[in-house]
Amino acid sequence: MTDQPADRERLTTREAAERLGVKPETVYAYVSRGQLTSRRDPGGRGSTFDAKEVDALVRRGRREPAAGGDVTQRIRTGITLIDKDRYYYRGVDATELARRYHYEEIADWLWTGTLRAGVRFTAPPEPLAAARSAVAALPGHSGSTDRLRVAAIAAAAADPLRFDLGREAVLGCARSLIPTLVDALPVAGREHRGEGRLAWRLWARLTAERPDETALHALDMALSLLIDHDLAASTLAVRVAASARAHPYAVVSAGLGALDGPLHGAASGLAHRMLAEVLERGSAAPVVADHLRAGRRVPGLGHRLYPAQDPRAEALFDVLATLPAARPALAAAREVEATTARQMELHANVDLALAVLSVSSGMPAEAGETVFAVARTAGWIAHALEEYEERPLRMRPSGQYTGPRPPRPLP
Repeated sequence: MTDQPADRERLTTREAAERLGVKPETVYAYVSRGQLTSRRDPGGRGSTFDAKEVDALVRRGRREPAAGGDVTQRIRTGITLIDKDRYYYRGVDATELARRYHYEEIADWLWTGTLRAGVRFTAPPEPLAAARSAVAALPGHSGSTDRLRVAAIAAAAADPLRFDLGREAVLGCARSLIPTLVDALPVAGREHRGEGRLAWRLWARLTAERPDETALHALDMALSLLIDHDLAASTLAVRVAASARAHPYAVVSAGLGALDGPLHGAASGLAHRMLAEVLERGSAAPVVADHLRAGRRVPGLGHRLYPAQDPRAEALFDVLATLPAARPALAAAREVEATTARQMELHANVDLALAVLSVSSGMPAEAGETVFAVARTAGWIAHALEEYEERPLRMRPSGQYTGPRPPRPLP
């Protein structure tokens, strides 16, 4: 090895690993491949590395521009493609996946690339007990997203291994966190365990009505259709958290925080209330007119990524059409769509389809938001797994300062 000038900054193995965003073992792998050179510390405390050489390796492996560039416009992902009114998970039509496989199977395949038929997710006892206790302590008027956020935080506190960001550790966390979120919610009716599927357990937390297999298939399909949808607001929040190397529970909490608003996760609740009003009044026309008169958008219609039909809505409508109990709500949704089309061409989106499911199944207005949040947790984990492989803290765009120019006098 060639001696370095004394004035060159040297990094310890830990410091080099942090700068590269890798584990210490990987630093030595770079040395073995000739990508880095090391030098024994004179004090005998291990190897040191030339900071400039480490920085050069960082630049060679960097996909995004340097800090200050618009990194949010250049996030590469291999998870979801939206193209020509269809969307695909890792190149496979997502609606076809949802028709053929269960939610857990699709989620696990999305994370690993291997489809394991019949895979089931199970909540470990200690994190589940902590999550249930925390959720039970909330005020009675708490919303579903409040409960899910608290459940995620409590489960994290009960998991001392949560800071392990190795791939297998994150996968293990994902397979236990999703059922923990579901099982921590209060039961609305009789719990149905059938085969241990997640849709059975979630149904019992959304409504007291007894489901048949077709209704459970509709819920399971809704979960599958909503796993991911490219870089939605909550998913971007997840990637920012993962870029800062937040653990999976914190990453999911970031997603839940961004989801909690009327323009994202709560949109289906607005559609639910509108459909319930249409059924009560017997016609969509006066309800649509009231929304337009008040200057409000008609809930559940239109999507900026789908100029024509939302494929998620159409796939879910197909299943709901086979449910006798869902036919009145489905007819009301179609009437809303047709009434609005007289003035503007807007098609039903997935929020309206979720509203048909929730209204027809005796679920509360926030049920769609719960389904959305549970489903999307799998997608958030998939994005976190991608982001953990990237350079850390890369999500650092520069603000465009619009305040007064300095110097200014002290106030």
